[in-house]
Amino acid sequence: MHSSSRFFSNVRWTQILALTMLGLLLCVSGCRKDKDLQGELSAEELYQKGNEALNNQSWGRAIGAYKALQTRYPFGRYTEQSMVDLAFAYYKYGEPENALSTLDRFIRTYPTHPNVDYAYYLKGLVNYSQNLGFLEKLMPERVQDRDQSMAIDAFIDFSELIRRFPDSRYVPDARQRMIFLRNNLSAYEVAVAQYYLRRKAYVAAVNRARYALETYPNTPHLSDALIVLVKAYDKLESPELSEGAMAVLALNYPDNYFVLGKKKKKSWADRLWPFD
Repeated sequence: MHSSSRFFSNVRWTQILALTMLGLLLCVSGCRKDKDLQGELSAEELYQKGNEALNNQSWGRAIGAYKALQTRYPFGRYTEQSMVDLAFAYYKYGEPENALSTLDRFIRTYPTHPNVDYAYYLKGLVNYSQNLGFLEKLMPERVQDRDQSMAIDAFIDFSELIRRFPDSRYVPDARQRMIFLRNNLSAYEVAVAQYYLRRKAYVAAVNRARYALETYPNTPHLSDALIVLVKAYDKLESPELSEGAMAVLALNYPDNYFVLGKKKKKSWADRLWPFD
């Protein structure tokens, strides 16, 4: 029994030793790979590794490869292009702040780079996507309820792209996104004006409604802004201004429910007859 117990004990220690050696080999192998990535690969090879990871949607691996490239080879055409690719990988990896800072650095450092138009477009896309969270993508009508600073940033980025590079292939998509952003920003301002109206802050309601009308003309929610003006001016005992806003509303939106309600003056007989 004693020799048998010693035999099994030796076997167990042999297994433990084997597992330990295997772990050391894996660790050395991983360190070797990291060393290859950081020190032994050329700029082109590092860039290809990053591209391969990017194409496979392995965003973390792509980020590691591009950062290694920029650390090892701070200058050169592969490093220049890798900055834009790194920003895209950050964006897809859910790190918008790193994406934006990388794009800003690229634009400052390489203002004449052939792909600088894409950098402006990607900046707009990052801010645009931050404005559209998961719930907002499911319920786009709720986007207007949240802070609009990122939407404004996206609008500015897309505007800058169109101003600087009117012939860029990214312009058509940027224009479509700007239409959505503009409508959304208008809806946000009107929603704030309506909030102030409900809170009986009539001067603030007027200011926000006027801002929406002046800043975002020809957007879908301007009839609501005019209704806010009619009601707020009425509460402020400014009948001329209220009537003026009402006239503009009736002229531009003759079928609006508020206009029709104001026009429809029912007589006593009409109120007795429930049918139209």
